[in-house]
Amino acid sequence: MEEKFGFGRFGGSFKVDSVQALAANLGPEIPDIYVRPERKEDIVAGGKEDSGESFPVIDFGRLFDSKCSEEEAAKLHSACQGWGFFQLVNHGIPEDLISKLRQDTEEFFKLPLEEKEKIALLPGQTEGYGQIFDQSKEQKLDWGDRLAIVTFPPNYKQMRETVDAYAIEIKKVADGLLKMISKSLGLEFEKLYDIFKGGIQYFRFNYYPPCPSPERVFGLCPHSDPVGLTILLQVNDLQGLQIRRKGKWLPVQVIPGAFIVNIGDIIEILCNGKYKSIVHRAVVNNEKERLSVAGFHSLNIGDLVGPIAEIVKGDELLYKSLQFEEYFKQYKDRFVSQVKTISLQSVSNKVTKFCKIPTFPENPTEFLHIQAAGRAPAVVEEEMILPFPFLFFFSLFSLESSCEE
Repeated sequence: MEEKFGFGRFGGSFKVDSVQALAANLGPEIPDIYVRPERKEDIVAGGKEDSGESFPVIDFGRLFDSKCSEEEAAKLHSACQGWGFFQLVNHGIPEDLISKLRQDTEEFFKLPLEEKEKIALLPGQTEGYGQIFDQSKEQKLDWGDRLAIVTFPPNYKQMRETVDAYAIEIKKVADGLLKMISKSLGLEFEKLYDIFKGGIQYFRFNYYPPCPSPERVFGLCPHSDPVGLTILLQVNDLQGLQIRRKGKWLPVQVIPGAFIVNIGDIIEILCNGKYKSIVHRAVVNNEKERLSVAGFHSLNIGDLVGPIAEIVKGDELLYKSLQFEEYFKQYKDRFVSQVKTISLQSVSNKVTKFCKIPTFPENPTEFLHIQAAGRAPAVVEEEMILPFPFLFFFSLFSLESSCEE
């Protein structure tokens, strides 16, 4: 199958065996390629009793109710600024559609392996069943399988009716959130909506099988999301999402019927760090599988990303503007190479420097603090933000490489 959208140059994966199939026939020992020594250093918070805080909950309907919009918008601002994550209730997506999506997701992963492999992700492609960016057989892998589905534009549509309907509904929610986030930042109401309009949207269906030693593996290793917004649907009742907060991993207890929403790197950059993209991960269970559906909403591959001029004003400029393609390449390379890009403090004209470090940054976009000495980074002016030609879904980061907490 031909790669349609130009992301194949970020792929080139070798074939990885299905973790679901492996787990079904596994004894007490885990293959070393999945074992993460850094898990020994974990400090996991006990929830509200430990942190003294409640995970933010935002009512989507109240955001657009004139009687309570200001109050709910203030809560949204606090959640984005102080947490980078929140649960979203009263989102308006029909429960029967969500139930059907959950059912379809569970049924797909129950198919025989040979059936799933008929739509396997091939080297250099971004759609299908499997994992991408597995470019070295020495990489550490995550304990989970993925299904990536491209659904737009229409002439490339290969999906079921349920996913199509869900894609449309979740896009409405994302658009509404972008508008309210713009308002919370003091921008024109549709500023962020216009920036992301026609950009990238992708769904990743996640399956995390049981593991005999869950404390030694990651379902999905610590990372931030290289997107604008992520909207996560919990498919079954097993929890596993954890966010990095105040030096600990905080488990997220999902409210029934709620989505989990998080700010991605792109919005952090656009708002010059006023809202944070938070490091998070997925852990697994020793008895039961976990399933989820993540929807990612971001810019287009050829677009420029950098702080919005109206936000920066007299503040210190934290991020240099660069093409989203270059940003994504740096993001991917950092995972694959097991290194972090850091600020360059030298008189050379280089803008990035890679080095291995023992800790994962609290600020996940720190590697975009790139500026050559004596030269101020550019700011994204309004006329530089161009309309995007089409909406599509692509596999943004099934990045099965080693990364450290």
